Amino acid sequence: MEQIKIENLSFSYPLCEKKAIDNISLKIDNGEFILLCGKSGCGKTTLLKQLKKELAPHGEKAGNIFLNGKLIEDISLRESAEKIGFVMQNPDLQIVTDKVWHELAFGLENLALNKDEIRLRTAEMASYFGIEEWFNNKTIELSGGQRQILNLASVMVMHPDVLVLDEPTSQLDPIAAENFLYTIGKINRELGTTIILTEQRLEEAFTYADRVFVMDRGKIISDLAPSETGKGLNDMPEFLKIAAPTAIRIFNKIGGAGNCPVTVREGRNFLSKTNHKNICKKQKKIFSKTNAVELNDIYFRYDKNGKEILKNLSLKIPENSFFTILGGNGAGKTTLLKIISSTLFPYSGKIKIFGEKPKKSGAKIASMPQDVQTLFTAKTVMLDLKEVNKNEEKIKETAELTKITDLLEKHPFDLSGGEQQRAALAKVLLCEPKILLLDEPTKGMDAEFKADFAKIIQSLKKKNCTVIMISHDLEFCAKYSDLCAMLFDGDISACASSDKFFSGNRFYTTASCRIARGIIDNAVTDEDIIKCVNE
Repeated sequence: MEQIKIENLSFSYPLCEKKAIDNISLKIDNGEFILLCGKSGCGKTTLLKQLKKELAPHGEKAGNIFLNGKLIEDISLRESAEKIGFVMQNPDLQIVTDKVWHELAFGLENLALNKDEIRLRTAEMASYFGIEEWFNNKTIELSGGQRQILNLASVMVMHPDVLVLDEPTSQLDPIAAENFLYTIGKINRELGTTIILTEQRLEEAFTYADRVFVMDRGKIISDLAPSETGKGLNDMPEFLKIAAPTAIRIFNKIGGAGNCPVTVREGRNFLSKTNHKNICKKQKKIFSKTNAVELNDIYFRYDKNGKEILKNLSLKIPENSFFTILGGNGAGKTTLLKIISSTLFPYSGKIKIFGEKPKKSGAKIASMPQDVQTLFTAKTVMLDLKEVNKNEEKIKETAELTKITDLLEKHPFDLSGGEQQRAALAKVLLCEPKILLLDEPTKGMDAEFKADFAKIIQSLKKKNCTVIMISHDLEFCAKYSDLCAMLFDGDISACASSDKFFSGNRFYTTASCRIARGIIDNAVTDEDIIKCVNE
C-alpha cells in the first residue's frame, strides 16, 4: 500500500542557481525499509527534511509530497509530530531536557496526553530499548551511543508510521552503530514502521534495506533491491563503487557471476568457491626510531574525586607516521588527544614532543575537533581560511586539495556535514602543523573524498608531519593507517601495525577480515582479498 508519494519535487536554496533537489518522483509503500545513499552535498538531507514540514528549509520549492494520500502541507503540526519521526545526525542537537525519563515524556507532554498514558508509553519504550538502567540518569552523562538510542526512543514513543533517519550512526563507534542499525531493523520488522535512512556507512545498512535509492546531483538515479544495486555497481557513480558493502565490491572486482552477495555470510560463501591463495603476504612496515609523541604513566580525571578517565597510560607515536586511536564511545580518546595538544593537562605522568617537554619542543600542533562547527567564526569559508593564513595562493591550493573551491563564498553553517568536514580540514592544514591531531575527521565524509583524504595524509607525511587520528571508521584505518591502538578502560590495551591489529580481532575488525577469516589468512581489506583471488 502506497504511503509516501513524491511528484516532480524540486528545491533550490535562496541565491543558489543549482537545484538541491531536481525533479524527483518516487513512491514508498507502507512498511518498506528504504536506504538513501549519495555523496556529501548531493541533496539527501534536503530531501529528507521535505518530508517533515517543520524542518523543511527555506527556499523555492516545486512539486508535491503526499503522506497517505494527503499533501504534507495540509497535515497539522500534531499529526506531523505523531506520524513522522525524525532522527538527526548529532544527538546533542535533538535532546532538549536534562533527564532521560523526561526526554522520553517530553513529546507526549506536548501532545497533552494524560499522565497514565505517558507513564505507560515511556515505560514500554524504556523496556523495548533497554533504557531501564539509565532511565533516571542525566542526559549529559550518557555516551554517544546511549544519546542516539534515547533520541530514537523519544521519537518512537510518539508511535510514528514513518521513521526518517539522517546518518544517525555517524558519531557512534562500530559496535554501537551496528547495534543501532539492528534496532532500526527490528522496529521495521516487528512494528511495521516505514524506515527511510541515509548513511555513509553502507556495510550494515544494505543488509536491512528493501530498496536502495542512489542520489546524485539532486536526482534519484537508481531505485533497486540491494543485490540488484550491487550487481549493477560498475554502472554506478564512483562514490558508490567505493562505498558499497565489501562483499559487493569483491564480487564486482573479480567478475563474479550469478546472484550478487551483500552480507558477510554471502560474501564468505562466494569467496570459498573461488580459486584463491590461502594467505595474503605483506611487506613489513618500518617506522622511525624517533618518536613525535611519547606519553609515560599518564593519569587524568576531570573532577578531583571523579572517575579516572586515563590511568597509567603509556604510548609512543613514531615521527612521520599515520597513527590511529580506536575505542568505544566514552573511552577517553578525545581526552587523550587534548592532552597531546596541551589543551588538558594530566595530574600525573610525563609528556614529550620530539623528545622535549611540550613548551620547549616548539613543534606546531594543530587540532581538528569532532564538532568542526567550533572552528568557524567568519561569514564565509574564505574569510575563515584567511584567519589562519593570509597567503591567497596557499588558500587556493588548499581549497583545491580539499575540494571546497566552489564553497569559498558560502557561509560555513550552510554547508552539508561532509562539506563542513572538508572546510575544517582546509583551515587546519593552512596552519602547516608538524603534528596534526584529527578527531573523527571522516565523519560525514563520502567514500570518494575519503580516498582523497588518505592522499592528503600521505602528502603530509612526506612533508615530515605526524598525523594522529581518532576514528570509528575501521575500514579507513585498516586501509590507510600505519599503526592502530585500542583505548580501553583508560589505558592502551593494544598497539600494532594496522595489518596485525585488525587480523587479530574478531568483532572489532573489517568486513573483509570477517569474510576472509579461515579462507584467506591475513586479509584485512578488499584489496587484499582481490589480490589473492586474481593472482
